Amino acid sequence: MMVLLTVLLGGLYPLAVWAFSRIDSSMAEGSRVSAQGCVIGSSLLGIDPQVKAGEPDPYLHARVAGSGDTPMAPGDPSASGASNLGPANPDLAATITARRKAIATREGVAESAVPADAVTGSASGLDPAISPAYAALQVPRIARVTGRTQDQVRSIIAAHTDSRQWGFLGQPRVNVLEVNKALGAGCNRAP
Repeated sequence: MMVLLTVLLGGLYPLAVWAFSRIDSSMAEGSRVSAQGCVIGSSLLGIDPQVKAGEPDPYLHARVAGSGDTPMAPGDPSASGASNLGPANPDLAATITARRKAIATREGVAESAVPADAVTGSASGLDPAISPAYAALQVPRIARVTGRTQDQVRSIIAAHTDSRQWGFLGQPRVNVLEVNKALGAGCNRAP
């Protein structure tokens, strides 16, 4: 019995799982997305693109990742993780207020115009999509920095906006990585 179970569970089962993963290897290999010959991100993980301080910001930004010491966590999936702070926690309220102020400043809008998904992380901290409202908030900045018209940027965003799953589950969502790819993110300008 031990030899049989060793062969089945120690050899055949792992081999079967590996073989099954090769059917659609894009999922098994990290769901990589390439542009201009290099990997710029993952279709399943939201990575908020960052620019160096003082440089123009041509990117559509994702939701904040994780709960680091800074209100705006870096654009790195390793920063993900829940804060485990409840809605009445003053530390969470202070972090959200700081995020709202930073985003309002970046976008040149009133703090009241910043949508909720811009200042709160998803449950996993790695959501690859944002709300159409958060995407629309970023259109003027992206248009100004990239030299496109606002209508052109809105058109790119609309092309990468998915409606509710099966017409009734969830909310409409914008794929941040695909929008950034369409805006020109690549080897020289990776998100």
